Amino acid sequence: MRILLADDDEVSCLALEALLTKRGYEVTAVTDGAEAWEVLQSDDPPRLAILDWMMPGLDGPEVCRRVRATPRLEGTYVLLLTSRDGREHVVAGLRAGASDYVTKPFHNDELEARVGVGARVVRLQAERDQRVRELEAALTKVKQLQGLLPMCSYCKKVRDDGAYWQEVGDYISAHSDAHCSHGICPGCWDTVVAAQFLQQGIALPSYPG
Repeated sequence: MRILLADDDEVSCLALEALLTKRGYEVTAVTDGAEAWEVLQSDDPPRLAILDWMMPGLDGPEVCRRVRATPRLEGTYVLLLTSRDGREHVVAGLRAGASDYVTKPFHNDELEARVGVGARVVRLQAERDQRVRELEAALTKVKQLQGLLPMCSYCKKVRDDGAYWQEVGDYISAHSDAHCSHGICPGCWDTVVAAQFLQQGIALPSYPG
């Protein structure tokens, strides 16, 4: 699991990076909010971010707001770190778009547990998105005509998987999103319709196109 860590306190950042790396996470560490936002705008950004509240460039809540305003980052889990422990600050951080909130100084066990929750949420979202893509692909495939389609040489009916013969238009409508309308092609107009008009002694109208 890849994690973005943004904290302008270099000592705190290094300690936290070491802790997360020891727990098996791949950490990208930066020291200001502008750098954090650059990483999140990359082609393949980390899906879990730990952001300090107070940072130069952009503060943590502003990065949160930008993440929530970007559709492709919708599933990003953001954990805010701050020394502000008042209720109004917790509410402000959550309203900015933070997924969770940890007050400094924090216990390593608590932080690890909260990061673990975030990692599970990210994994579940990834699994859900994959299943949705697989389902959409399966539904698309169901609506495609594939393989060998038996057709009668005389009446032009086709045989379905249940060995039932049916009109081509009915088969296409049942096995795809297409629907058939009826008309007369130029060849049939000349060889079939024109002959019937001549046989009846009726003037042949122009081809309707």
